Amino acid sequence: MPLLEVTDLRTYFHSRSGIHRAVDGVSFSLQKGETLGLVGESGSGKSVTCYSLMGLVPQPPGRIESGTAMFDGTDLLHCPPALARGIRGKRIAMIFQDPMTSLNPYLRISEQLIEPLLIHEKISRADAHARGLAMLEEVGIPDAARWLQSYPHEFSGGMRQRVMIAMALITRPEILIADEPTTALDVTVQAQILELIKKLQLEFHMAVIFVTHDLGVVSGLCDRVQVMYAGRIVETADTRTLFKAPRHPYTKALQRSIPSLQPKGRELYTIPGMPPDLSRSIAGCAFAPRCEHASDHCRATDPFLAAVTATQATACLRVQAGEI
Repeated sequence: MPLLEVTDLRTYFHSRSGIHRAVDGVSFSLQKGETLGLVGESGSGKSVTCYSLMGLVPQPPGRIESGTAMFDGTDLLHCPPALARGIRGKRIAMIFQDPMTSLNPYLRISEQLIEPLLIHEKISRADAHARGLAMLEEVGIPDAARWLQSYPHEFSGGMRQRVMIAMALITRPEILIADEPTTALDVTVQAQILELIKKLQLEFHMAVIFVTHDLGVVSGLCDRVQVMYAGRIVETADTRTLFKAPRHPYTKALQRSIPSLQPKGRELYTIPGMPPDLSRSIAGCAFAPRCEHASDHCRATDPFLAAVTATQATACLRVQAGEI
């Protein structure tokens, strides 16, 4: 039985300019101990999917239009606020994109780090400080006792991200959502953070949802991958299959955009065109205007996700028909 089962999630933002369909019918499952990658360009709906599961979509203008997200018998999308607060930060935790804006600049790290313990486990401040210190040491911050009383601006970008990881894992959650945790970091620190997440996942037996636009990161971290475009999942497969035999043209285009896979001296490939305006109704496949394989049928028919092998599904109509 999956640890988390998401079915037909739709999250729309209602504004004066129209209805923005940020997440439009997303379904997936997450097994215990699994690492699931959510991949796609900026604006594809990855982060909003995770915010919806965490109950962090501002309402208004956001609204969960439909769907369920079953976690241990609880629908995260429609459960009472008190029950959601008991799960969020305790059993499901999240690492946000920018650690500088996610940490309160007016509070010492110690106060922010132990807050989940004081709220969810009702332990004394002394015990919470002891566990906070141990957690900072666990994520590799040197001289943790001194840094515990520091403010966020005194930390480097990599150290702030380690603090965010410590805050997320201090209650030993069952699911960790990592929303592009390495985007603002240099390559060396990025590798350290990824290794840290893998190490702590094994130690705490967690499932991880890893959100990124970087397929290179996914290749060494995730067990399965969901590729998102325009608020929908357009391809899903285990990581090995996705890299060895991608089927959807968008997935292939993302792979062609990886710099390390480009022949030396050749111009870096970029996907032509721009992502669609999600405030407007889209006829047919959303990727059709940018796709070199698109036909009139693609532009007129709404695509659907269908299995093409035992471990792979795609939303490309021409692949499903065996035409490409």
